[in-house]
Amino acid sequence: MTLADILAPLQQPLVTVLDTPVSWTEVLGFGSGALCVWLVARQHLANWPIGIANNLFFILLFAQSGLYADAGLQIVFISLAAYGWWTWTHGGGPGTSVLPVRSTTRTEWAWLLAAGAAGTLGLTLLLSRATDSTVPFWDALTTSLSLMATYGQCRKRVESWWLWIAADIVYIPLYAYKELYLTSLLYAGFLMLCIVGLRSWSRDLTPVRREDAVVPA
Repeated sequence: MTLADILAPLQQPLVTVLDTPVSWTEVLGFGSGALCVWLVARQHLANWPIGIANNLFFILLFAQSGLYADAGLQIVFISLAAYGWWTWTHGGGPGTSVLPVRSTTRTEWAWLLAAGAAGTLGLTLLLSRATDSTVPFWDALTTSLSLMATYGQCRKRVESWWLWIAADIVYIPLYAYKELYLTSLLYAGFLMLCIVGLRSWSRDLTPVRREDAVVPA
């Protein structure tokens, strides 16, 4: 029995939405993704293992739909989830194991924006030339925004929610265009949860020390 044989049941249609079959993979991605974002908003540590499961479902879903950058992004997310899981439990500094919510420093913003712009350009060129992607720029843009947001989530930077909001605003029509209607609906729910998370994290925001404005924690 091959891996393809094992995964085949997950790719079978479960329901039909707007005359489009919805697979088990998309349904499981929907449920695990919604639970993960809700847990992040509550700063619950369980968001990381749930998020890893969500990434695995989305690798299958996006690869099937020709969203290759988004599929590859899930592998990066799994690595970042391991880092975030460790940081949330060990990054609070001496005397505490809890990582506080902070604002993104100017230095962090500078390299995040530079990396995001370079990543979007590089991925757009790669997807245009090396794949059959029909949406290379939008796939690349959402990939870069998601990576920037995930870094902020790992470090509990409150502005990571703004980056997720920006990514979701692009994801919603992008997935509808690719006929991933349930996933598009999921990201509309993500958008609402991101607003809730932003408000929740803002209430817990720890003031940035003067030295943090120049050198990231």
